[in-house]
Formats: sequence, structure tokens, C-alpha cells
Amino acid sequence: MKKNYFLLATVTMLIFTACKKDKAPATPDYTCTTCKTTPDAIAANNSLGKGIYKGVIIGSTGTIMFDIANNGTAITAVMVLDGVTVNLTSSVLWVSGQAYVSPFTGTLNGQAVSITFSVGATGATPTVTSSNIPGHASASFTIIKETSASLVECFEGTYSTTLPETGSFNIILSRSLAIWSGIARKTGTTTTSTSVRGTITNNNLIDSSQNNRIIGTLNNDALNGSFRDNNGITITLTGKRSF
Repeated sequence: MKKNYFLLATVTMLIFTACKKDKAPATPDYTCTTCKTTPDAIAANNSLGKGIYKGVIIGSTGTIMFDIANNGTAITAVMVLDGVTVNLTSSVLWVSGQAYVSPFTGTLNGQAVSITFSVGATGATPTVTSSNIPGHASASFTIIKETSASLVECFEGTYSTTLPETGSFNIILSRSLAIWSGIARKTGTTTTSTSVRGTITNNNLIDSSQNNRIIGTLNNDALNGSFRDNNGITITLTGKRSF
């Protein structure tokens, strides 16, 4: 009788365990409680070089925001790299009708940092043209202008493949404009980054370079996805909004 009871208990436990394993996991969810829910940019700057520009960084990983006289005359930037905040300043004034190009300087762990930012007179093509960040050689940036009607969000994450391969994958997006841009770098490399971009439909990130495949899905401030690329390699993405 004792033996039969033990056998029944064991079978019951195995069935329960199997059921638990077979249950599909819920879609990961996350809300960034420190992130803005409305744009910092003001309407008067929507078509000017003035305003707010946000970006993601690879090498290591982080975010950056340039404030080009958005609400006054102050011109500053704030970079967060591997969780460390670096405040940057510029001495170049913004001039109406002209492109804006300036180095932004500060210190990271007691060492000088310099990042040169460039943007057209109407706010088009914001770019980091060069950077010198001690301990973070060959950093790559993707920058988008924020407007009063389009909040820009920054996500930091990782990818893995069936090669196998792993790396960092950061994206920047605007849900109202339904666009996103991403930047990836393989773990262990310091000079090569891959840039991707696409559109957003029903919270799905569509990548035109991958035959308009869905590469990931947004769930509040979380990004997750798995897809097979044009070479038949399965790529898995995961990330969270950090800014």
C-alpha cells in the first residue's frame, strides 16, 4: 500500500511538472517609471535646429540627449553610459537659419570627454560626427529629433543568434511617427556596428531590410522578438526602455 501511494504521488508530481513546462510564458511586460511620457521639445522649435535630440549609444551601451536652446539659451547634453551619468556643455551659440555644429565636453571618471554634434538649420540629419570617450573607443550613435508632438524613446537591449553570437542591440523610436532606428554590435568587437531601421505597426517593429519582417514587439516599455533573417539564422531580441 505504501509503495502504491509513493508511485501515485510520483506520477502526479510528474504530470503537474509537465503541465507547468508546457504552459506558454506570458509576454514580458515592463514600464519605465523614470521615463518621460510627454515630449520635452516645445512647438516653436519643431522646424528649427533648436530643440531636443535623443539618441542611443553602442560601445558600451547608453543614451544621450542634446538640448539645443530648447527652452531658453542653455545648450547642454546628458549622456548615460553603462549607468554612469555624464553632463556635457557647449560654448557654441545657436544662430537662426544656420546649421549647428559644436563639441560638447565633460568628464567621465575624471577623464575628459568630447562629443561633436551636428544638425541642419531645420533640425534635419542630427549626427554625432566624432567622439572621444575614454574607455569607450569607437562608440556609435543613432540620433532622432524630438518634436512637441512626437515623444522619442530609447531602449537598451541585447541579441543572440543560432550561429551562436551575442551582442548589444539598442533602438530609438517614436510611436506617434511610427518609426524606429537600431544599432547593434557583436560582443567582443570594438569597431563594427550594424544600423537598422523601419516602421512600427500595431506595436510590431517592421524591418524593411529583412523583407518587412516583424523583428520584435513592444509591450509597454519592453521589447521582445525572435525571427529568422535572410540567411536563415534565428535572431532573438530583448530590451527595455531606459530613457
